[in-house]
Amino acid sequence: MENVTARPASRLWLHLLLFVLTVGATLSAYLVSFGNVLPWQVLTVFFSNLQMRGDAIAFSLALLAILGSHEMGHYVLARIHKVETSLPYFIPLPCIGVGTLGAVIRLRGRIPDRNALVDIGAAGPLAGLVVALPILFWGLGHSQVVDSPAVQAAFPGENSLWVLLRELFSWLMAKLTHSMPGPEALAVHQSQLVFGDSLLMKGLTWLAVGPLPEGKDVLIHPVVIAAWFGLLVTLLNLLPVGQLDGGHLAFAVFGARARWVGKGVAAVLFLLMLFATASWGVWLVVTSKLVGFGHPEVLEPGVPLSRGRKWICALCLLALIGCAMPIPLREVLS
Repeated sequence: MENVTARPASRLWLHLLLFVLTVGATLSAYLVSFGNVLPWQVLTVFFSNLQMRGDAIAFSLALLAILGSHEMGHYVLARIHKVETSLPYFIPLPCIGVGTLGAVIRLRGRIPDRNALVDIGAAGPLAGLVVALPILFWGLGHSQVVDSPAVQAAFPGENSLWVLLRELFSWLMAKLTHSMPGPEALAVHQSQLVFGDSLLMKGLTWLAVGPLPEGKDVLIHPVVIAAWFGLLVTLLNLLPVGQLDGGHLAFAVFGARARWVGKGVAAVLFLLMLFATASWGVWLVVTSKLVGFGHPEVLEPGVPLSRGRKWICALCLLALIGCAMPIPLREVLS
């Protein structure tokens, strides 16, 4: 994702500092989020546990390679089209999630025409996929097949807004009627984090591991987690809304009518929030309130979109479908 802004002074030191901080943040976040390490124990575990240090480094390198290639794709194509742009700004988020909110570049000039808009907008997601898919395939090939209970899909999803509101209503009624929950409701359950499967994830798992028998699952390598988040970032950026990467492509194809495409996507996100998982509400707010549905006009709107650029847009649509996950993450009680 990229923003258009006025040209500031070059600050190479800031780009390097943010990158170094993001390396540290992703290392610590892996240990906290996926290694069950407490935040104040991160340094001790990192320097004393060889296995966990290696896993954290593999995760960090893979994730930053994917995110960096995404933004460098935008950067290189912007420079080719003589659009002034900044180097990527990485955004660290220590000990939370995957340790980063990704990276952004700032476009300092107007995009000349719709062909350039497609080139710059598509270069990021496609470059990210070119790096993410081999990493994902390699990581799956080095993952273990283990026994695992089957996880049944539910509708509405157990973390959907519909179910959460229903549980809230039940809790309020219990309070009002002074009814007490049974002992089974008070039992302590362990939880398991389940990653959603996209078509690309399913296909690469089949190629790398083969068909999984019932009762089996893949205990994934750390770089698979990084590549999975790379696919999620690609999905979110390819949504045809406003000035997201997919929004650039939609504007190049549909012009001002792309606003209605974006509003249609917002409606889909609302339905996913209601019936799949409430976490889609965050991206609904980001797209509709922060990103918005508008898009600035290119300098030469009369230049027609070439056939090759239309094929690139079609390829990005296939990438969007391939990365789609109605429920990206869910916590299953055992």
